Amino acid sequence: METTKKILTNVKMPFCPGCGHGVCVRSISKALENLGYSSKDVAMVSDIGCSGLVDPLFATHTIHGLHGRSPALGVGVALGMDNPDKKVIVIQGDGGATIGLQHILEASRRNVDMTLVVINNLLYGMTGGQMSGLSTNEFKNYKHSDDDAEPYDVVNLAHQSGAAFSVRVNNISNFTDVLKEAMSTPGFSLVELSSLCTSHGMKKISEMKDFIVAEETLKNNRPIGVSVKRDSTSLLKNLKVLETQYTSTINDTIGVVIAGSAGGGIQSAAKILAQAAILSGLHATMKGEYPITVGTGFSVAEVILSKNPINFSGLEKPNVVLAVTEDGWNKVKNRITFESKVLVDRKICADCSFEAKDFLKVGGKKGAALSAVAYWVKESGVFPLAALNKVVEDSKYAVSLQKAIKSAEELQEVVYSYVPKTNKK
Repeated sequence: METTKKILTNVKMPFCPGCGHGVCVRSISKALENLGYSSKDVAMVSDIGCSGLVDPLFATHTIHGLHGRSPALGVGVALGMDNPDKKVIVIQGDGGATIGLQHILEASRRNVDMTLVVINNLLYGMTGGQMSGLSTNEFKNYKHSDDDAEPYDVVNLAHQSGAAFSVRVNNISNFTDVLKEAMSTPGFSLVELSSLCTSHGMKKISEMKDFIVAEETLKNNRPIGVSVKRDSTSLLKNLKVLETQYTSTINDTIGVVIAGSAGGGIQSAAKILAQAAILSGLHATMKGEYPITVGTGFSVAEVILSKNPINFSGLEKPNVVLAVTEDGWNKVKNRITFESKVLVDRKICADCSFEAKDFLKVGGKKGAALSAVAYWVKESGVFPLAALNKVVEDSKYAVSLQKAIKSAEELQEVVYSYVPKTNKK
């Protein structure tokens, strides 16, 4: 292990006044520090809910997952790391434990070497105080809930499934010591900590005694679960490496937003742009956004091109906006600034105050976005148009993609200056 370093950051706790989650977070930190772990020795995994707000509080490696799925992510990290000097800590609330109960049972069954901390405030705190699968009957009566189903006992369920150590702790003065024991136990350990929700539950910890399950400690003497090691070829081995072949005129960073409709090749055009930038000696990131329906509605992609390494892939103020359909335009038009270079298809606004081109007319529905990209690359001179053609030459759609790139040369030279419209009384 490295020299002990503070596990917590200096970030202010985001919880409501009086919330018990702060006590739980500090107890986890103290337990790790007392055991000699450095911040770099720990992988902290969380999911959705009030307990999912912990990421910025820990100076450790952090992973944030879907609601209830943090134990599954923790299992993957622990089995992949397979290092007794490192520690995987998973944090979730009683809501997350309810939603992802099967993941807890699987981690218990396999006795994976990690510690799961279930912070139980008896309800879904982030969404208004609804009952969870760990809400006791007494608490449901107190809240006048019509949920008459018996609650889960997650401590017993973990034990029966094979967890090496499972415990419920209600007394906050014992949190740190019990967590240390759990973290020191080889195999899977589950610690359920009682927490106070002052917004939807009780106002004082002393009032919770009539609504919580009694403390309990259960152990199984089992070997640590391991993953079967096998020799296999890396998935990265056959990836095509993009070596620099062209020169770029970019000296800093340019953020490009490409917007259109689902099925219009928006994401493909963005990927081609990013790869062409890499061929031109630049660093590049690309990410997409589209509705869950996938086949209908908008499709938007963000591409960052930079001479220097890119440490953050977010794009708040795009330098360039390329919009080829109204679906995409409606999604991104509020993001443009006075400094943004805006290119739109003429069908969006033939007489608007932006530079308008016939991208759809020359590129077609599936080639309009790439046509817009090619036009901007050619017009701006950020790198040679040949870089785009080089990217697509081995594609099974090479002919249609090259046609879309070449179509940029056919666009009419009708230019409008970008003058933001103002509301006048």
